[in-house]
Amino acid sequence: MNLDQKNLLLIFTRNPELGKVKTRLAKDLGDQTALDIYKFLLDHTVSITESLPITKEVYYSEQIHENDIWDASIYNKKQQVGQGLGERMEHAFAAGFKNGYSNIIIIGSDMYDITSEDLMEAFKKLDNNDFVIGPAEDGGYYLLGMSKLKPALFANKEWGTNTVLKDTLQDLDKENKVLLEAKNDVDYFSDIKEHSAFQQFFQ
Repeated sequence: MNLDQKNLLLIFTRNPELGKVKTRLAKDLGDQTALDIYKFLLDHTVSITESLPITKEVYYSEQIHENDIWDASIYNKKQQVGQGLGERMEHAFAAGFKNGYSNIIIIGSDMYDITSEDLMEAFKKLDNNDFVIGPAEDGGYYLLGMSKLKPALFANKEWGTNTVLKDTLQDLDKENKVLLEAKNDVDYFSDIKEHSAFQQFFQ
């Protein structure tokens, strides 16, 4: 089986609309700058994923956009299904396993400090581990991968808080898992204030 039939990357994205993305950033920088930064992060996510030799699915939060930065010949476009984030992620993983993929990884679309190499390394780790997690420095995670579905990971979590990683690792206590390097995700102005890539937005 070649890589793209075995490995599936799920990219969860919000439709880029003014006032609806990066709301915590917007408190310090305003809605327009927050939207500009989010679009910058979306472009980055495309650049690190478009050439990966795996299947890629983009899951939209509100509605699927036909002509946008996600090229339909590279990315399969899907709609998120479910009430909260946990239910939506579980649905996407379950659909992937049902479609015959062995290793499935989910990421958001707003991580600047992740590379193509990080993603391929994470898939490689799933050949010998059932679960792989990329811890975020704020107590969440920027990447979750699995080679078998574990619904507990998507239940009883306070999404967007600093307990998500701890609670997730508790669920994986007796599982065969590996942690990647901790990285910083972009939620608050303090996350990017000193970061050279973002100076263009607030100088």
